[in-house]
Amino acid sequence: MALNNFIPTLWSARLLYNLQKNLVYGQPGVINRDYEGEIKNLGDSVTINNIGRVSVGDYTKNADMDSPQTLDDQSRKLVITEMKYFNFQIDDVDKIQQNPKLMDEAMKEAAYALKNKADSFIASQYVNAAHTIGSDTNVVSPTKNDAYEYLVDLSVKLDEADVPEQGRWAVVPPWYEGLMLKDDRFVKAGNMSSEDRLMNGVVGQAAGFLILKSNNAPVSTPEGGTENHKIIAGHNIAWSYADQAARVEAYRPEKRFADAVKGLHLYGAKVTRPEALAVLSAARPK
Repeated sequence: MALNNFIPTLWSARLLYNLQKNLVYGQPGVINRDYEGEIKNLGDSVTINNIGRVSVGDYTKNADMDSPQTLDDQSRKLVITEMKYFNFQIDDVDKIQQNPKLMDEAMKEAAYALKNKADSFIASQYVNAAHTIGSDTNVVSPTKNDAYEYLVDLSVKLDEADVPEQGRWAVVPPWYEGLMLKDDRFVKAGNMSSEDRLMNGVVGQAAGFLILKSNNAPVSTPEGGTENHKIIAGHNIAWSYADQAARVEAYRPEKRFADAVKGLHLYGAKVTRPEALAVLSAARPK
């Protein structure tokens, strides 16, 4: 592909599409993207709009109501804290640049690498969850007999916090899905609606949650402690994610006969309603 045929705007859009397609934690059904503002540089902030609670009073016939309540503007700022890049080249000898499909695959690989970084960053926000079962120092050890029960316990915590039931999800590592596959109460993805199956990583339903599987589920290993896998459950109202493929450029490296492409990805995430997130700290069965 000759450099004079390179269209930066087209490649930028394609890069963002790949990121959104591959994300698990970052997809709209898991995290919301409801924000206002333009992202250009590290440190930029976008506004997450919100309003205060509406008060309800007793109505008395033939009597005036109180003056209208002035709703508080509870907007919050999400700061863009992460900046990642890719930079690859294709040597002229390989002639790959003459095949747009192969260049497109290279861009997909670059997008996938950025996706893993962003996905893991979003998952790391679990530390702001309001509800926990187990901890780094008190890790639970689920089995095929009670893996489902622990999800029920997470669901109860969200119930008590008045988190909407519709749209709840839980992201589990592959080994946890393996435990649930041995429980008849777990509804596999093949038996679900086509709409739910469209989400990335969906493997089934359990305890009122849409279950998604990800190898980016956080793992912590305290010094001298047990490896601790974090099963995050909640609703997308809990947190917000904003990102932008800020720059994608083609260039000719000065000391090479090659075409090169470099790109920059800016993003940030914020937990705004911690009561809508619950975390299970679980040890993988030996």
